[in-house]
Amino acid sequence: QRQLVESGGGLVQPGASLRLSCAASGFTFSKADMSWYRQAPGKERELVATVTRTGDRTVSANSVKGRFTISRDNAQNMVYLQMNNLKPEDTAVYYCKARLIRTTFPQYDVSEWGQGTQVTVSS
Repeated sequence: QRQLVESGGGLVQPGASLRLSCAASGFTFSKADMSWYRQAPGKERELVATVTRTGDRTVSANSVKGRFTISRDNAQNMVYLQMNNLKPEDTAVYYCKARLIRTTFPQYDVSEWGQGTQVTVSS
């Protein structure tokens, strides 16, 4: 059974840092592209950052570039989101997502989501 468990959220002041963690189990972690998404109240869920299977490439949303860094540890089945210089607009529930794709037979494209962790940035 595939499972993702996020941790590390909390209430912080503007300018502070947080490190989110996501523990993966039940699938071959090194074969999954991993992403962090977030959803603020009344807004759609949006992509924050993605890291490829080997960790050699990352993509980040323009709103977090230069402040957030995604990384992974394939030996520990973990993915992280280091968030620096947090702003009130970063307040959201942050979700970890795994995407497994196989392009040869039998083909599949499946995604698994964690339950989310709340990040609140407020003075």
